[in-house]
Amino acid sequence: MTTPEDFVAAEAALLDARRFDDWLALFAEDGHYWVPLQGAAQADPHSHNSIAYEDRLLLQLRVERLRNPRAHSQHPASHCQHVLQRSRVEPGPDGSDELLLHTPFLYIEARGDDQLLLAGSYRHRLLRTATAWSIREKRVDLLNAGRALPAIQLFI
Repeated sequence: MTTPEDFVAAEAALLDARRFDDWLALFAEDGHYWVPLQGAAQADPHSHNSIAYEDRLLLQLRVERLRNPRAHSQHPASHCQHVLQRSRVEPGPDGSDELLLHTPFLYIEARGDDQLLLAGSYRHRLLRTATAWSIREKRVDLLNAGRALPAIQLFI
């Protein structure tokens, strides 16, 4: 089994390579992808609006849209690059098979002549299975999350 830090780096590499189906397969069946509107200050996704709060079904729909040749927002296609700092690992609750990782990042998304740069910190809640890790929750705390953002086409 890979280390949790290597797992998070491999997850970002899948997104950079546009291997969205492989990326989606990393999520647990009850996994969520969450981008809070209030950044690190937001305690939960239900008491305030979020930029994104998606379960596996919604993530699957986004992946299908990105693959669809009629997705006009992907002509030309968007590409991204994740630059990660070293993750800080915290144990999960006593007796659980979960870990929490905090990973500062830079995210660059490019499409045509346009380029978007975002910074923030990931909080991955990983579940240890018999053979690998899976993502129970990926939280993306953007620096200046509450400011006006252009459309983000891919997954931060």
